[in-house]
Amino acid sequence: MPKRGDRTDPKTAALRGDGTLNPSPEKVSDPKFQTGDFFDSRDLMQVRYEMLRRVSIDNLSVTQAAAEYGVSRPTYYQARASFDEAGLAGLVPKKRGPRGPHKLQGDILEDRSG
Repeated sequence: MPKRGDRTDPKTAALRGDGTLNPSPEKVSDPKFQTGDFFDSRDLMQVRYEMLRRVSIDNLSVTQAAAEYGVSRPTYYQARASFDEAGLAGLVPKKRGPRGPHKLQGDILEDRSG
C-alpha cells in the first residue's frame, strides 16, 4: 500500500492534478493533522479552511494560526478574503501567470499596419 506523500498514492496524485496539493505539509503543526486519517496536511483546501475556522470559531489569534498552519499572516488574510468572497471555491489556488493571450499574432498585426 502506498504511503502518504508517496508519488504513487492516489490521493496525492488527485490533489496534485487539482492544484490543491499543499507544497509544505510538513509546516502544519496543528495536532489534528498529525494523527488520524481525516485531517490531511497535504490537502491545501482542508488546511486553509481549518486555519480560518480556528481563528473564527476557536478564537485563535491570526499570528498563532498562521504559525500553526505554516503560512504568513498576509497569506491568512488573503485566504480569509477569498473565502469571504467565494466560499470554499475561494480557497482553491488560482493559476499563476497570464490569464489569456498576451502577444499580438499575425492577423491582428496585419490589420493594424494596413
